[in-house]
Amino acid sequence: MAMWVFGYGSLIWKTGFHYDDRLVGFIKGYRRVFYQGSTDHRGTPDFPGRTVTLEPAEGEVCWGVAYKIIRKEDQEEALTYLEVREKQYDQKAHVDIFSDRAATVPAVSGVLIYIASADQKLNRNYLGPASLQEIANQIVRAEGPSGPNRDYLFQLEKALTLLGCEDRHVIDLANEVRSILSGRN
Repeated sequence: MAMWVFGYGSLIWKTGFHYDDRLVGFIKGYRRVFYQGSTDHRGTPDFPGRTVTLEPAEGEVCWGVAYKIIRKEDQEEALTYLEVREKQYDQKAHVDIFSDRAATVPAVSGVLIYIASADQKLNRNYLGPASLQEIANQIVRAEGPSGPNRDYLFQLEKALTLLGCEDRHVIDLANEVRSILSGRN
């Protein structure tokens, strides 16, 4: 039986595991937000970066890419890899993926996603909401072992654009970061 994994952040452009097929699609009832702290990739424990997580949002959708993994060995390797990579995300869920806005039946069901919850007892890296400018300032300044936090934001913006997906939160945040950076020069 095939396993599916949905990426809505860096998994869109950097999977890191073997997959047999991919499907551009969306999940319903969630929106992508830069509320998760990153102390291991795009920031440090002293100055966390911000990466995306999902929050429930009635009537909204979150676009990304679902990856199909067929072979049992590939599934095991992918899960081992993801458990390390996504270790700061404290919840796993299984969702329906839709590939057409008009569809009432999902393209794929039971797709695995990793979510960083807002429960700070379970997720010590949750940063939560802040103003666009506050989030942008943090992203401009944060850097971790995987590089500057702004690179994560700009790569996500580019990946979504290449998929034909518009995410206002990502676009507005990227434009705010560019504005701050241009003011520095």
